[in-house]
Amino acid sequence: MSTLDPQRASSSGAQITGGGVGEGPGPDVMAAATLDGDKVISADGEHVGKISDIMLDVRGGRIAYAVLSEGGFLGMGTTLHAIPWSALTLDTAEKCFRVDIEAQRIKDDPGFDKDHWPSMADSAWGTQLHEYYHRRPYWDSTSMQATRTGSDVQGL
Repeated sequence: MSTLDPQRASSSGAQITGGGVGEGPGPDVMAAATLDGDKVISADGEHVGKISDIMLDVRGGRIAYAVLSEGGFLGMGTTLHAIPWSALTLDTAEKCFRVDIEAQRIKDDPGFDKDHWPSMADSAWGTQLHEYYHRRPYWDSTSMQATRTGSDVQGL
């Protein structure tokens, strides 16, 4: 049986920075609901929106995407953007997420609205999204090799 090594960097997960460590779980293992509404800061320091949802790859048992809610008022005119989970860094000191892309690139992405979600299980859509954020798709077997232990590979 392997143990969780929070210091090991994962190629498919979000990174963690800052010195903020509270009581209870976190920042390495957290309830998704505690991240809902966290602000997102772009690479050029602009507040670009808030986390509205965290999308799970149910079959793969991984976090696939965070959904950024940008603009609008009281849910009207809001644009949603899927961001690969690996493109985010949780900043525990500032209590926000940082995304390694400029604000204008996020604004230029057409995104989607609450009534017209993309097919997030479509690998072509997912590959294009990961390329936009300069990330390897989380389901790519070469990115998973680095995170497997001997017992995982043997299926024990």
